[in-house]
Amino acid sequence: MATQKERMLAGELYQADDPEIQADVLRAERLMERFNNAPVDDPSRREALAALLGELGEDAWIRPPLRVDYGTNITFGPRSFANFGAVMLDVAPIRIGADVQIGPNVQLLTPTHPVEPGPRRDKWEAAEPITIGDNVWLGGGVIVCPGVSIGENTVVGAGAVVSRDLPANVVAVGNPARVIREIDPDS
Repeated sequence: MATQKERMLAGELYQADDPEIQADVLRAERLMERFNNAPVDDPSRREALAALLGELGEDAWIRPPLRVDYGTNITFGPRSFANFGAVMLDVAPIRIGADVQIGPNVQLLTPTHPVEPGPRRDKWEAAEPITIGDNVWLGGGVIVCPGVSIGENTVVGAGAVVSRDLPANVVAVGNPARVIREIDPDS
């Protein structure tokens, strides 16, 4: 029989109040506190961020405050940047490519909950991964829903809610986000 954490990592329904999972949450909360509260010129700020995330690419940076579930399921690519107030709920993997620009108050949300009231009342949940391709720009306040992939070079306008995959080389806006034009990747 799989543990709750094994079920979580497999994308199956699980219960987050499991002691092993709660230990991971506590670890993340301590590292977030160190990162979010470190003085601006203190080298321990980057050390805390690197310890929090599964991978922090070269010359990548996130401006505090940052909120995560675990941190270890986040891959943040080289030269990528996230502005103030990022929320990355990484119950499932969040993969952010190289040279990605993330505006303020962007939310990357992998958790899902049952639609049926009984299992939801019993605290069952699951998650689906999010993948952000290279050179993507997410405008301020964008929300990316569970299971979404966004192709390389794509721009998502401020405030958009991305509930379905977006292809490479497009501009998408709105709620739900919809493609309004293509981008020449060679320009």
